[in-house]
Amino acid sequence: MRLTVPAIAAAFVMTGWVGAHAAEVAPGDVQIEDMAVEASLTGTPGNPEEGAKTFANRSLGNCLACHAVEALAKEQFHGNVAPPLDGVADRWSQAELRAIVVDAKKVFSDESMMPGFYSLDVGKNVREDLVGKTILTAQQVEDVVAFLTTLKE
Repeated sequence: MRLTVPAIAAAFVMTGWVGAHAAEVAPGDVQIEDMAVEASLTGTPGNPEEGAKTFANRSLGNCLACHAVEALAKEQFHGNVAPPLDGVADRWSQAELRAIVVDAKKVFSDESMMPGFYSLDVGKNVREDLVGKTILTAQQVEDVVAFLTTLKE
């Protein structure tokens, strides 16, 4: 039996394979509703270990510049400009954490110092190399969210 391209495509659609492996959501298409982003940006579960690395990486998330996290106590300096994130998974849902990482200004206010990590509107005085780009990829956002969901009291 010989399968044609349309037959293969139809099989993928009927089995749900296409939906499960859909392309990531573009930054401009992310919908923050009721302070949450319910759906994964990638359709792929986040990796908490990779999320911790991104969270601590000064060239990526650099979240430790502002937030303290006991689980990363041995990492570089922890800032105290923003709230400590220990127990954050008890205070916010996964969907709310995703919205905060995507664009905290749309969750809290335009006055928030936290940049939009998956937004093309990353704030004022943006480094030239970031103009028109996101700080994190969609998968890095999912990884950071997976890490944050491990931070419980």
